[in-house]
Amino acid sequence: MKEQYVLDLREADAAQVAVVGGKAAHLGELLRMEGVRVPEGFCVTTEAFRRILAEAPAVQDGIDRLRRVPPGDREAVRTLSAEVRRAIEGIPVPDAVAAGIGDALARFGARAAYAVRSSATAEDMPSASFAGQQDTYLDVVGPAAVLRHVSRCWASLFTERAVTYRQSHGIDHRTVHMAVVVQRMVRPQAAGVLFTADPLTGDRKAARVEAVPGLGEALVSGLVNPDVFEVRHGEVVARAIDAQRQEQPALTDAQAVRLVRLGRRIEAHFGRPQDIEWCLADGGFHIVQSRPITTLYPVPAPVPVPPDGPGGHHENRVYVSVGHQQMMTDAMKALGLSVWQLTAMAPMHEAGGRLFVDVTERLASPASRAGLLDVIGRGDPLVRDALETVLGRDGFLPSPPEPPGAAPGGPPAGRAADPAPAPLETDPAIVTELVERSRRSLAALERDIRTKSGPELFDFLSEAFQEHKRLLADPLSLQVVMAGMEATWWLNDNLRAWLGEKNAADTLTLSAPGNVTSEMGLALLDVADVIRPWPEVVGFLQGVGDVGDVGGDGFLDGLAKLPGGPDAREAIEDYLGRYGMRCAGEIDITRPRWHERPATLVPAILDNVRNFRPGAAERRFEQGLRTAREKEREVLSRLRALPDGERKADETKRMIDRVRTFIGYREYPKYNIVSRSSVYKRALVEEAGRLVRAGVLAEREDAFHLTFQELRDVVRSHRLDDRLVQQRKDAFRSYQALTPPRVLTSDGEALTGSYRRDDVPDGALVGLPVSAGTVEGRARVVLDMADADLDAGDILVTVFTDPSWSPVFVGIAAMVTEVGGLMTHGAVIAREYGLPAVVGVARATRLIRDGQRIRVHGTDGYVELLD
Repeated sequence: MKEQYVLDLREADAAQVAVVGGKAAHLGELLRMEGVRVPEGFCVTTEAFRRILAEAPAVQDGIDRLRRVPPGDREAVRTLSAEVRRAIEGIPVPDAVAAGIGDALARFGARAAYAVRSSATAEDMPSASFAGQQDTYLDVVGPAAVLRHVSRCWASLFTERAVTYRQSHGIDHRTVHMAVVVQRMVRPQAAGVLFTADPLTGDRKAARVEAVPGLGEALVSGLVNPDVFEVRHGEVVARAIDAQRQEQPALTDAQAVRLVRLGRRIEAHFGRPQDIEWCLADGGFHIVQSRPITTLYPVPAPVPVPPDGPGGHHENRVYVSVGHQQMMTDAMKALGLSVWQLTAMAPMHEAGGRLFVDVTERLASPASRAGLLDVIGRGDPLVRDALETVLGRDGFLPSPPEPPGAAPGGPPAGRAADPAPAPLETDPAIVTELVERSRRSLAALERDIRTKSGPELFDFLSEAFQEHKRLLADPLSLQVVMAGMEATWWLNDNLRAWLGEKNAADTLTLSAPGNVTSEMGLALLDVADVIRPWPEVVGFLQGVGDVGDVGGDGFLDGLAKLPGGPDAREAIEDYLGRYGMRCAGEIDITRPRWHERPATLVPAILDNVRNFRPGAAERRFEQGLRTAREKEREVLSRLRALPDGERKADETKRMIDRVRTFIGYREYPKYNIVSRSSVYKRALVEEAGRLVRAGVLAEREDAFHLTFQELRDVVRSHRLDDRLVQQRKDAFRSYQALTPPRVLTSDGEALTGSYRRDDVPDGALVGLPVSAGTVEGRARVVLDMADADLDAGDILVTVFTDPSWSPVFVGIAAMVTEVGGLMTHGAVIAREYGLPAVVGVARATRLIRDGQRIRVHGTDGYVELLD
């Protein structure tokens, strides 16, 4: 087949990205849209680029060396990418390619001025735009100059910034090829950029126009300040005109509105918000590029609203992040998302690989709004602030009238209010019974699932999910959890009012009984006690950590051959038998559990061996218990000295007993969820293994990129479109680069909330105080628990901590996280261990350097950077 080195832009379309690259494919699509003007031109295809690579083994060798450079080695990237660029620019353009370019230039005007622009095959993708990563050259005149600049565009595939961008997005350098767009220059009176959604807030209904007089290159290069227009619902609602152009802006309001109207048509054609480069010439707009805005957080798919429901047909929705409540904001794979949705108590909506709850009706209704804001605000004031920001916008949410006959704030007419639950006694036997119920249900699940496979397994799991939801919604369980939380709030509120004590419950709840998550951290100290006396075992485990052996079986088997090894192996296996279903990000069923990768625990075990003496677990628990009792005696004594002190002391004593009885159970429902999910996963992975052996799946983990229902259908039919799995893998990779907002609207606006405090020192990082105390020490920024290397007295700084981080908590002095709330798992365990902690600190892992000395104010909620 004869290679086609040059194509007219009108021949390019979205199906030819591999031949013409992303930019040319989009321009070709635009040329076929009625009323859209695009400068004429042609494309030098990727066939030409492939030919020059084939004739230059040195270039291929340089690309191979670039592939082996680890991310973050900027010097190696800089050196090798420069070598590759020089080699490409030194290759003469093949005669057949030059002839094709010459013929195209003759058609469009050999002496005309052209823009010569890169168009890579990985450019302008929905998940990665590559904006500004490759080169563009303007006012190129004459065939020789065009050929020279085509070579430069080829070489720009390997600019340092393009190589680094591909590394960060997991794109192999060898899979990307370069086409080149050559277009007639337009002499504009104005040019600029149009974003069909606000690139800063994500609002899909707000368009942003940036305009400068003349060519837009000065704007793209940051050399001039643009005139900025915000357009919403067909009118300019805000503008910022450069001081030097106050009398004559680059565009009129009418022109900005007309441009946005054109942009909306382009957005509709491509099916997503666009970043559009434009120029105004001869009285009309010319489009020179359109690419997806890849930084916007996706919006949940709209769900039809029943006309008789709260708010009627009102289309605006408000979503709250589930991940911020569960302390796991990483992207989840499709199977993890769908299983969580099928087992959750409330409907959940997926966006960007995360889950959100729709709170629109509860927020819009005066009857439920205050309660919603109060509960959310106590846990995470940033979410409350974001929701109040939405409430402050006139007309965004409906204000539904109370149904006829309903009392203000009461149930709808014709429906009796749910009876209030019977008062809950402060009785430890209630917690014992709830735990036993869960254990019996889990044992039945483990027993009955063993005989299930194929379609029968999925029928069984569907029923098991209903039992899962029943356990979560158990009224008594919910009542116990709320009793512990309400007692905590009562103590903090009243002891602050009566005694000026901040967060007194933090100390009063130390070593509370029945906290399965804190017990998990202490139990790993006991494992370290078994290992510490055996130097050969310690040395062996240090080797496991060094080589990163996460296979599991090999390192446990190796222990048996060492003095003390059998006891060490038994201790680790006993720990895994109790807690091996846990892992970082454990709400995602697809994450590898500790029992699958036990080497994940090795760094924490070694830290415990190094930092603690034998018996540390018991000493720590007893010390917490003594501190809590001393605090109780102190508080009650001070209360009795107050007016009406006996009554206050008696009420406080009842609340202390209540919080210590119930607060430990707060962690148990999550433990039960994860225990059940581990059973589900084991059965589903076995089923995936059968599909691999049948040739349906390429590997077991491919099943993780299917929803539960899709996997069920594949098991039933033994048919799978491999493209679906690849699409899901690509989408998951793009979602990993996104930061989910705490609150998201149906307009796409991402709201993070603000603390709105003025009582912290200048330069301090503000957060939410969740565990009292002040500690100064060395910050250790840790993004993966398996990489934790902590000394006694270190301060952990990370994005989030779910229960799987508890083994790390026993060895640190304080904690700072980007995500969290007062009653999230990390906060509960920090209080249990007496660790000062501040959570919800925006960008903490980027603003605090690893090794930097910091001071954590866990009582007042801020972090000082000391050097």
